[in-house]
Amino acid sequence: MQEALRNFHGVLVSDFYAGYDSIHCPQQKCLIHLIRDMNDDLRKQPFNEEMKDLAQEFAGLVKPMIETVDRFGLKARYLRKHKCSVDRFYDTLCKRDYQTEAPAGYRKRLRKNRDKLFTFLDHDGVPWNNNNAEHAIKALVRLRNSIGGQSSANGMRGYLVLLSICETCRYKGASFLDFLRSGEMDVDTFADRS
Repeated sequence: MQEALRNFHGVLVSDFYAGYDSIHCPQQKCLIHLIRDMNDDLRKQPFNEEMKDLAQEFAGLVKPMIETVDRFGLKARYLRKHKCSVDRFYDTLCKRDYQTEAPAGYRKRLRKNRDKLFTFLDHDGVPWNNNNAEHAIKALVRLRNSIGGQSSANGMRGYLVLLSICETCRYKGASFLDFLRSGEMDVDTFADRS
């Protein structure tokens, strides 16, 4: 993974797979994965008041951020205002001494990933979840299922390059076919011209 991403200079949006921690670039961990994990633990322990309080506080922190994204898009100039709320949340979190295992584990996880949970507040166009990546990988799964796993490494590599370009065009609002026909080598330049 380090080899594949060694020339990457953007913000890496990922789930909580530990392998990504070794990549040296700004990272945004998927908040949906974290919220889903909290909800799963709440369902398992519906009477754990500490877990319920922590989940409500975290939801109260994230909800206004998502409302800002819905209203203004992924623009740092609008999102930065939430950094004070993040600081207050962590100040409160650090003072808590949880008596039950689940919230104590989340406290540790939240503190460990503090620099990677709210990166999207400082960068334009960085999503707070990895839904785009998970959606994009579905095309790869469909191909694998349709060819029954029978593909060479070179064939897959070529397909992945085209898939990456296609998904990038789609997210930039540019036509994949028009991009290929144009002879342009940079999707951003092509999308700006379109």
